[in-house]
Amino acid sequence: MTGLYCLLKCLFALAVPTAREWRQRNRAMSIKKQYLKTRPVCKVTFHLTRDEVGETASVHLVGDFNDWSTSASPLKRRKDGSFNITLDFAIGKDYQFRYLVDGLTWLNDPQADGYVPSGFQGSDNSVVSV
Repeated sequence: MTGLYCLLKCLFALAVPTAREWRQRNRAMSIKKQYLKTRPVCKVTFHLTRDEVGETASVHLVGDFNDWSTSASPLKRRKDGSFNITLDFAIGKDYQFRYLVDGLTWLNDPQADGYVPSGFQGSDNSVVSV
């Protein structure tokens, strides 16, 4: 009976993340929305963790709101290695976007409100609705 107990205890310890691991997993790419009371605007913060982008030099937010410019909306690198940017969006619209990492790799956000075909084969754009 003790062997089975030890095995189950070990398996449970492997399956249940520590508090730190849980926080890191749940801070993965995120989109936070803050609706302003004084204007028809929503402040949207896009955040990517260091785990998602590694030792990346640059990340840009590219979307229909900036005419798909690969340089107009750079995310700011934080001390912990993560990246973020906050933009103002007019409410009542859907905005398509993707992240461009180091000018080479395109990423979608798993926390996006939806996805639509990008027009390039096998590729979707993330959508944020405000």
